[in-house]
Parts: sequence; C-alpha cells; structure tokens
Amino acid sequence: MKIYTKTGDKGTTSLIGGARVPKYHPRIEAYGTVDELIAFTGLLRDQPELDKSTAEILIFVQDRLMNCASILAADCTDCSVKIPRIEDSDIAKLEAQIDLMDAQLDPITSFVLPGGHQVVSLCHVCRTVCRRAERLVTQLAEQVPLPENVVMFLNRLSDYFFTLSRKLGKDFGVEQIKWQPNL
Repeated sequence: MKIYTKTGDKGTTSLIGGARVPKYHPRIEAYGTVDELIAFTGLLRDQPELDKSTAEILIFVQDRLMNCASILAADCTDCSVKIPRIEDSDIAKLEAQIDLMDAQLDPITSFVLPGGHQVVSLCHVCRTVCRRAERLVTQLAEQVPLPENVVMFLNRLSDYFFTLSRKLGKDFGVEQIKWQPNL
C-alpha cells in the first residue's frame, strides 16, 4: 500500500463512511487538531525527565485521542467498520489521575504563567491544543450528532495537562510564577 493516493490532490478527503469533504471541513479541523494533540502528547511522553507511570498514562491518553479522532472522522449512521468509543471509565481514569496529583499540590490561588522547565511548558502546549480541540469538537457537535463523552474527555484532559504541569513543576523545583494583572 502506497502512502500517497493522490485522491486529495484537489483539496478534498474522505471520511469514514465514504463522504468526500473539503480539507477545511469542520470534521477535518476537529480531528486534525486532535491529531496535533496526539503528536504533542507523544513529544511530552518522550521527555527523559518523566517517570514510567506518567509515560504510561500518556500512552493511554494518545490511544483514547485516536479513538476521538476516529469518532470525529466517522460520518455514517451504520458504518461497515467498528468505530472505537470513549467510555465513562476513560474519563474516570483521567479524574483519578488529576485527584492523585492535586492531592500533592498547594491550592491554586491565581493563574500561573507557563514556563520554568521545558517539560512544564510542553504540558501547557498540550493543554492549549486540547482546549482548541475541545472548542472545535463542541462547535461540530452543534452541527452533527457526536457522543458527548468526546467533549467530556477533552475537557477533562485539558485539566489533566494543567495539573500535570503543576505537579511536574513542583517535582522539578520550578518556581510557579503567578500572573499579576496590572490593574
């Protein structure tokens, strides 16, 4: 099988189900942004400073993001192929991870400026790309039926990345610079 098919040379692509749409279609924007998040999550996972447990959670995250992308790419009511799902247990797993990390942190009292360590900053990149994906998926869900667990998973995932940034900042001894609005 060749990597190039030439079927997209005129600016369209196929969805699961066979429909051809422009490459700027809302479905493509949504799952393309999820794909971007999968790549950034891989970059985060590859950081040598991460412990094995965190890397394993990030593999779980990438796997579930692939599920999200598949769901977003499926434009059929009765697809001939099985489409993976996001389960309530997937969201609960993220919540459990957030709670474990949050229990080790001081309460947050203000916004913090991303930075201080490349891994902490990369967590914030993942968080912001995740928020963009969530916005695009929410917008798409107003146009086509989508499982609500997809938006819920993305929402919880951005919280996970934020909490991970704080935990890793603490682990690495990074000063969390609080945003001081000049009012």
